[in-house]
Amino acid sequence: QLRDCIQKTLNEWSSQISPDLVREFPDVLECTVSHAVEKISPDERDEMKVSAKLFMVGSNSSSSTKNAVDMACSVLGVAQLDSVIIASPPTEDGVNLSLEHLQPYWEELQNLVQNKKIVAIGTSDLDKTQLEQLYQWAKVKPNSNQVNLASCCVMPPDLTAFAKQFDIQLLTHNDPKELLSEASFQEALRESIPDIPAHEWVPLWLLRYSVIVKSRGIIKSKGYILQAKRRGP
Repeated sequence: QLRDCIQKTLNEWSSQISPDLVREFPDVLECTVSHAVEKISPDERDEMKVSAKLFMVGSNSSSSTKNAVDMACSVLGVAQLDSVIIASPPTEDGVNLSLEHLQPYWEELQNLVQNKKIVAIGTSDLDKTQLEQLYQWAKVKPNSNQVNLASCCVMPPDLTAFAKQFDIQLLTHNDPKELLSEASFQEALRESIPDIPAHEWVPLWLLRYSVIVKSRGIIKSKGYILQAKRRGP
């Protein structure tokens, strides 16, 4: 589904621009299909809950967190996101996720909360030990933690007890471990715009958003925002 979304957006975008731009293909591009995104009007903002989950696709700086939130706010026409959950950032093979890996990203999220760009922040796929370490260290505490039911059919008792003690909401998800690989992104790019040197482009982050009507509990809109960069020579 995600790959199809990327390909469809690139196809539509490339059909609307100058062929010269496709050939030259600068280092920074905004590929937006404007009619596909519905901005939230100020009059209806209080009735909507805007939530997002942020996936760090590649090895990149934690400042990508701020870029992603700023871009989501701009695209949706809001000043603030109600909640952001960060997926566990990627680690090298054989290396377990530690507090040290999480800290740079969480510091950025904390700053965004303090600057009123986000109301609440949460985590994904942390076990009891990881969640406890983050909770004890963080200035802005996680208010939720997602658990993947594909790898855990029943909530671990120690995690449940800790979450209950500190009022952390436990949620479930079924996202794959790798939502978008570098190879998959490059393949979508290559198929959509054949003239582009797709191997030079790498995805940095992917944000999935949902706009929910609070009173009715239904999803009004949802979508993805993706940022990629061109490798240097």
